Order: sequence, then C-alpha cells, then structure tokens
Amino acid sequence: FQSTVGENRWLQGHLVQLLLSYCDLNTAARWAQRFSLPRETLPYGVADELQKLQLQERVEEATKADNYEESKKKDYYQLPIPRANIHFLQTWEETLQCWEKVLQPGQVVGIDMEWRPSFGVVGKPRVSLIQIALKDGVFLLDLPRLLEQAEAEGEKEKLPHFIQRLYSDAAITKLGYGMSGDLNSLAATWSAFRDTDKQARGVVDLLTVDKQVDMLSPEDRGFRQPEKGLSLLVQHVLGKPLDKTEQLSNWEKRPLREEQILYAASDAYCLLEVYEKLCKDPASFGLSSDLTESLVGKPSVKHRAKKQLNKQEVPSPSGQQCKGSQKETPCPPAPISPKEFSVVCDNMLQGLGRYLRCLGVDVRMLENEDDHRKAAEIARQEGRVILTSGLPYQTLQSQVAEGRCFSVNCSEKAKEQALQVLKHFNVQVSLADIFSRCQ
Repeated sequence: FQSTVGENRWLQGHLVQLLLSYCDLNTAARWAQRFSLPRETLPYGVADELQKLQLQERVEEATKADNYEESKKKDYYQLPIPRANIHFLQTWEETLQCWEKVLQPGQVVGIDMEWRPSFGVVGKPRVSLIQIALKDGVFLLDLPRLLEQAEAEGEKEKLPHFIQRLYSDAAITKLGYGMSGDLNSLAATWSAFRDTDKQARGVVDLLTVDKQVDMLSPEDRGFRQPEKGLSLLVQHVLGKPLDKTEQLSNWEKRPLREEQILYAASDAYCLLEVYEKLCKDPASFGLSSDLTESLVGKPSVKHRAKKQLNKQEVPSPSGQQCKGSQKETPCPPAPISPKEFSVVCDNMLQGLGRYLRCLGVDVRMLENEDDHRKAAEIARQEGRVILTSGLPYQTLQSQVAEGRCFSVNCSEKAKEQALQVLKHFNVQVSLADIFSRCQ
C-alpha cells in the first residue's frame, strides 16, 4: 500500500475509505495514523477509533516504562535514601547547608565528579558536577554555575577554599574511586584547585581496595565479567552493579535530567555502603583486617615520609612513637590491672569484648547497627580506649588523644586478639581478675 499511494494525500485518504469498506475500522485507523491524516478528513468512525488506538499505545508505553523501571530496580543498585534528600546546589547560599554538615570531625563522605565525555579530545575534561554523599543525603554541586557566580561577585577563592579544607582535613574520611584522576580534572577546571591533591589527608581510594578485593571464586576465574570498575566492586560487595547508562551523557547541559541526577547521587552514595560493608567484614572479601596504613592518608608523599620516619622515629602499633631509634623499639606503659583498664569495642569486635570482660576488663561494646563514630563519643565521655579494626581506625584515632585508639587484627580469634591488646597496654591479669565482672 505504502509504495502505491506514496505521499499523495488524496490516494492516502481513498485507501483509508477502501480499507473501511473491505476490512475493518481498526485497520483503517492504523493506516490513517501511519499517514498522519488530519482527523477532519477521516471517514465517520475512523477518527474515534484512531483516538482509542492512540490512547491504547500511550497506556502500553507507560506500562513498558514502568516494567523497565521495575526491572532496573531488580537488576541494579538502588539509592536507599528518598529523592527529597538529593540536593542540587547552584548558588553559594545553597552550598552553606552542605558545608555545615560535611565539615564535621569524624564525618565520612563519598565524593565523585562528572564531566562531559571528551571522546578522545586531547586535554583534561572540565568538571561539571561534584557529588558529596553523607549517610542521610547527597549534595550535587553545579560547579560551572557556582564558579560563574563566584567570579561575578569577585570571590573566586571562596569555593576552592572549602573544597581544599574538606580534602586537607584528616578528621574527615573522604571516599572516592580513582580519586587522583578526579582531582586532576578538578585542577584543570579551575587553577585554584591545583594543589588539592597534594594537600589531601584522610582519603580512602576504593580503586586501591578494588585491586586487593578477591572478587572471583576459583570456578569463575578466566571468564570475562560483564561489569567493570566501580560497578563490579559494587556488585561484588553489595550484590547488584551500578546502572551506568548515564555515564557518557552531557553533564554540561542544564537542566540535568532526572535520570542524570539519580545516577550522579548513586555513584557517590554507593561508596559509603561499600566502605561500611568492607569495614565490618574485610576478611570475607580477601582483605587484610588492617587496611588503613596502605589506603588512608596522602599517597603522594608516602615513600618520602617513610624514609624520614626511619631516621627519626618509629611508630608502635597504636601510633605511639619512640624517638631517636632506627629500630622498632617498644615503649611499654607501666603495668596495670584489668580493673584499671576500660575499653569500648567497635561492633566488629564483640567476641573480643566478651573475652576481655571475662578477664576482668571494663568493656563497652557497640551494637551492630551503631555507627563507628559512636565509639569516639563513648571514649571521650568515659575515658576509654577504643578497640577497632580496619578502615574505621583512621577516622576514630583522629578523634581521640594519641595512643587511645588501637587497631586489632580481626582475622584472628578472640583469644589471640585479647592477648595482643593485653600485651600492648601491659595489662597484668591475675586469677582473682578472671570472671570478676561476670558474677
């Protein structure tokens, strides 16, 4: 039919009349829709049938979209926070609420950045969006708009000052994936960001963790994995990969689409959930129980700092240091009894806590659902030593006095952990102490 009538409107209308006479109303309406014929030119009944047809197609499209969204929820990582907790910030006044929440000692934040894909163009891309995720929400900073406003108001250094303050504060744990690449792109976007990577403290690059995580079971090795990068890490740790559909979209175009906003928020927030899961049970992912030394801090000066340490001071396991020695010489404290020793155990060390309590030590333990930072609050209020393991050590030890936070090897059994703690703090246990707190 199409090749016979071509673009001739009269022939198209005549064909619809013939189809109505020799076929049925639905067929005539479908061909009228295909030809985009005006409703007023259609035979009686065909226009109404065409309206029903269009309504049916809209319902089918909506159902298909709903099914697609449900399929995505089932197949991909989903944000566990309400949409209302994602804040798109375009003015300096709006960013103040972000800084008030983020720049808090002990805070753990996930940071990611987006830029327009360059598709092989030489040079560093310009960052269009900075995502900062906290436990209860995500802030999306519209970097081009914020820098434009700062320049117009003659306050170019205001935003870089806060970004650099965030990255240089060792008491705030910053999570990223491929963080050095993000910071290089940030420096290329605005020269005031140039030294941010050199000043960075308290950073955890999950790309480094990714290289250490034992992702594949022996039978899976040798087979190509469909996911890669952060998406593969998220799939392995949290059970579902990231939906990367929006990764190569235009991040400079405003307004951002809803799909872009959800994608950007997910990319930053998933870092918090991966970090938390790895902290609770590093051994199940093939990781050392104490990842802090290799993953947290300032990688760019790690080797130089280590060389200087060898000449001047050697750290003990708790972070206490003995000066003027090139060997690891311990500085043991004076012996104390279990009754004089009080600790707070992080929630991954409840077995250790019960064991120490049997030996007469004054022990408080975090519950499974407690945030790691609660240990620092208890330690400060009650004068206790924090016992923790793995990545939380960096966050917690920065919130208490030197030597008041100890990292335990959580791959060992409770008995070996207890012996390690007692030896380090020179706690002398007598027969009278055993079970003294269990009566």
